[in-house]
Amino acid sequence: MNRAITTTLHHYIGGKKVPGESGRAGDIFNPATGQVTKQVPLASKEEVGQAIGVAQAAFPAWSEVPAGRRAQIMFRFRDLIRSNMDGLAEAVSSEHGKTLEDARGSITRGLEVVEYACGISQLLKGEYSGSVAAGVDSWSMRQPLGVCAGITPFNFPAMVPMWMFPLAIACGNTFVLKPSEKDPSCPLLLAELMTEAGLPEGVLNVVNGDKEAVDTLLTDPRVQAVSFVGSTAIGQYIYHTGTANNKRVQALCGAKNHMLVMPDADMDQVVDAVMGAAYGSAGERCMAVSVVVTVGEGTTERIIEKLVPRVEGLKVGPYTDPDAEMGPVVTPDARNRIMGYIDKGVEEGADLVLDGRGIQVSGHEDGCFVGATIFDRVRTNMSIYTDEIFGPVLSIVRADSYEDAVKMINEHEYGNGTAIFTRDGDAARDFSHRVQIGMVGVNVPIPVPLAFHSFGGWKRSLFGDHAIHGPEGVHFYTKLKTITSRWPSGIRSGAVFNFRAGGEH
Repeated sequence: MNRAITTTLHHYIGGKKVPGESGRAGDIFNPATGQVTKQVPLASKEEVGQAIGVAQAAFPAWSEVPAGRRAQIMFRFRDLIRSNMDGLAEAVSSEHGKTLEDARGSITRGLEVVEYACGISQLLKGEYSGSVAAGVDSWSMRQPLGVCAGITPFNFPAMVPMWMFPLAIACGNTFVLKPSEKDPSCPLLLAELMTEAGLPEGVLNVVNGDKEAVDTLLTDPRVQAVSFVGSTAIGQYIYHTGTANNKRVQALCGAKNHMLVMPDADMDQVVDAVMGAAYGSAGERCMAVSVVVTVGEGTTERIIEKLVPRVEGLKVGPYTDPDAEMGPVVTPDARNRIMGYIDKGVEEGADLVLDGRGIQVSGHEDGCFVGATIFDRVRTNMSIYTDEIFGPVLSIVRADSYEDAVKMINEHEYGNGTAIFTRDGDAARDFSHRVQIGMVGVNVPIPVPLAFHSFGGWKRSLFGDHAIHGPEGVHFYTKLKTITSRWPSGIRSGAVFNFRAGGEH
């Protein structure tokens, strides 16, 4: 393994950089070169407990800060992200591998949630009902939970943390973030910017770590809620462990997103959509289109005819190349795992239309590059169809009919996102209503909702009762309190020993 370590990172606790003391560390790669360039400390149970304690101590005062003042900090944080965009994107790209344009785009999508959190005064408004009974009024309010935690994945080291902590903090909670140990630099920078924006010490803390850190967050009774984005196997573990320890948990997990292409679709539009949705961010995103389902005689051939030249012309390179359209995957292990899936697809009998295993990027021969790959005539029992590959591998499945296509999508264990491409409004409406998927696009390949709606899948793509950000995010990070009030008026009706109609109990 090539090693060119230049930096040892830190934790961020109580508004300060804190060196790791566990004696354990993880390697961070530059995916374009395959070299280890940094090390990240892996927190012990005691170090995570320290961060939780700091967050717990900060909660009483922070929860009493008026929502308008919390919003002002979010406005300043928003401005700091904008002015530091280049540095944040560099931190993402140098550790994840995605192009700078892609990194900036992901930060912008996170920024949208920050902007949503700036409206927290409106979002926390309760409901009021006057005179629910004689001299009795009722109203509701939403109050913060306490210490919340976020466990985030490597593929969006800026966006996904910003889908969590800004809204949690704006709601009046304190937060402990455990980012991916593969690319933690950007989350650490975001925490520093929050401090610069005026956030009090201890409200946002970042601890780097592995399973020991995760298990501490899941079992410590001071943590009230845990938000997670990552693989299904880990997400299911986090959900069951967290809820067994009396925590509120949302776990957004794996996906196998299908794009259904009807014979009447605009094939140029379809190919444009596939290029970005299948190969953007090297396929390392939970909303990537990894399966194209074709319906109708000749539909597959029309797609392949237009798609193959586009994929062959795709510029693959390091993020430092301004012309690069697709970068490497995150680590050598990820590269080898994806290559293994391509091997398996060939063994299982799928037609390999384009093979990404032999790609060479000049000057970056040891980089973690996988070329864009296309399989045709994929069957639903093949591993390249059933599993989330998380790489630039596209499977084409030929369906005999629209009904067969819908049945196929509904029978998959994942239910994160899907799309239909068609000019037929009836087919689009029917698909939108019948498909058992949490997020649906109509001629939109990656139907990620904007921040004022909520993001979440169905089936084994989401464990828990709340989706992330938007109104669901506010509900996840708050608890409902309802007050029923009567003030003495000199009118007495006597003691009541039974439930009565009209709201007086």
